Amino acid sequence: MKFCSLYSGSSGNCQYIKTDNATILIDAGLSGKKIQQEIVNIGEDPKKIDAIFITHEHIDHVQGAGIMSRRLNVPTYANRETWEAMSPVIGDVKTENIKILDDCAEIGDLTIIPFDISHDSAHPVGYNVFCKNKKISLVTDTGCTNNLIINSIMDSDILLIESNHDEDMVLIGPYPWPLKRRVLGEYGHMSNDTAGELISKVVSKGNEIVLLGHLSKENNFPQLAYKTVENILKENSIEVNPGICLEMTYRDRASKFYEI
Repeated sequence: MKFCSLYSGSSGNCQYIKTDNATILIDAGLSGKKIQQEIVNIGEDPKKIDAIFITHEHIDHVQGAGIMSRRLNVPTYANRETWEAMSPVIGDVKTENIKILDDCAEIGDLTIIPFDISHDSAHPVGYNVFCKNKKISLVTDTGCTNNLIINSIMDSDILLIESNHDEDMVLIGPYPWPLKRRVLGEYGHMSNDTAGELISKVVSKGNEIVLLGHLSKENNFPQLAYKTVENILKENSIEVNPGICLEMTYRDRASKFYEI
């Protein structure tokens, strides 16, 4: 199973997962043209996408979902509440390509299972993606963690974890207070510190690939996110590079390919 973060950040999100028998996107939060071009840039063929899975209806996760479904004639999966919320945004999608995801879906040799997270949207989810004995977990856009999230992402081989903001930067930054309160609240986004604490609870094998994502452009920067998480992991006696592989994703370009 291969994973590449095409884009991850407050300006747009799209994750690429591929096996020998299936290719899926998690979210499509940029223009269809930009997503397709980035897939070509990583040496892959957009026409081989088999399905799109949506975490929630915010524009940085669904901007290109409708055009990608129409252009490539692929099914788009989301829970009922998310479909109702995003339908006016993404435009018409063929009836046969509207897939209501209740518990799990199977695409080729992939099994995709959603789990609930905490965000100010209709019914936000993270995803576990399984292939044989390998597991990829994606958790972004959650204002808090809980036992459901922790238990859902345990024993993963690759984790994409939101490390959205530094709390002090939010507090002293230019955002108006209602927006600051939203970002910092339980239905907002995960801070660097919360990301580090979550990761320290779920890595157990010592060789996981952990990718930090969905960084705020205004309230974070990659070096700060990385060092904050790294320090928390080391405080919990978790070795990093060597040890777990801790790396960044990017808002404006693809990560490297990771294979498990």
